[in-house]
Formats: sequence, C-alpha cells, structure tokens
Amino acid sequence: MAADTFYPSPCPLVAILRGLTPEEAPMVGRVLFGAGFRMLEVPLNRPRAIEAMRILIDMAPDDALVGAGTVLTKADVDAVKEAGGTLIVSPHCAEDVISHAAGKGMIPLPGVATPTEGYRALNAGAQGLKLFPAEMIPPPAVKAIRSIMPPDTVLMPVGGIHTQNMAAYIAAGATGFGIGGQLYQPRVEEATLKRSAEAFMAAREKLLQGA
Repeated sequence: MAADTFYPSPCPLVAILRGLTPEEAPMVGRVLFGAGFRMLEVPLNRPRAIEAMRILIDMAPDDALVGAGTVLTKADVDAVKEAGGTLIVSPHCAEDVISHAAGKGMIPLPGVATPTEGYRALNAGAQGLKLFPAEMIPPPAVKAIRSIMPPDTVLMPVGGIHTQNMAAYIAAGATGFGIGGQLYQPRVEEATLKRSAEAFMAAREKLLQGA
C-alpha cells in the first residue's frame, strides 16, 4: 500500500493506451518514455493488446512499469505475467484477481468507487486504488475517502483527468493519476502525442514544485 513500494517517481502518471496496436507501440513507447512517463498500461479489451504490451516492455527503461488494464480474470493475470508485464489494472474490485496478481509479485491497482470496495481491495493485496470513474468521484469525495483510508494508501483518480483538474485532486489527497483519452487515442500523430505527453508532465512538475 505504501507509496514507496512501487512508484518509479512521485505523483506517477499512468498512460492508459486503449486500442494500442503493435504497429503503433514503438512510436508511442518512444514518445512517452522520452517525455518521462514510467507507468504504461495496455487494456486487454482490444485486439493484440498483449503483443503491443510486449513491445513496450522490451523497450522500457529499467525504472519503468508496464502492464495491462481491463484485467478481469486470473487467466488475464497469468497472460500478462507470461508476457513480462508488472502492472495489473482493473476497472473493478475483484478480490480473486487482486490476490492472484499479488501472489505472483505483480502490482494490482484495482478500480474502486467506495470505501467498502477500497478496503476489500487493500485486504486482498492491492498496492494502490484506482478511483474510477473519476467523473463520479470529484475532489471532495476523494478528500472524504482519503480521510478514512490508511494514510499510506495510494489513490489514483482515473477518468476525465486533464491538466486543469489535477491540482484539485492532489489537494484533496490523490497520489497520482491514470490518463487515457486526454493523452492517447489510436492512430494519434506523433507530434500530437508528444505535445500531450509534455503538457501532462509539465503539469505534474508544477504540482511537485508546489508540494
């Protein structure tokens, strides 16, 4: 649960690469790693996701964590492990999936929306909580959740996160973020992705400077 157990850097930004193809993966990995992203997830609910994830793993810096999103079953966990992935991100709190991933030495970050789900996830072995969908969990709700969770609990809002609302979430007690469509869309142009990645990293740096 502690922030220093898996973070490659403070206030981590997880790039959610839904729809990433193996053909796009080298460019996307090069741009994101170059911009400073160190946590990448490829959701499994699109074709050839494992293949794209493998490419990112092969090119990742030593301090990067790469894995899968939309992990729904223990079989999904096994497939990600076999491919060399580390992160196991789910949209929901499936305790069997969480404990299975934790038992394999992986980093489960399940989706939760309530304190009840949060405690169930932590008890099952989650190393952090994906607050999802963040559109339904605004900063005041994050502040309330933070107040009753163990103090070292990692809270990462996901859904509708952009550079303008990150500060409010951090002030409420968020630890980092998952960023999807505001960062990456399939077939994105390299220059567009680079601008988005740099904008998010600049916003993150501003938050760190204000900490």
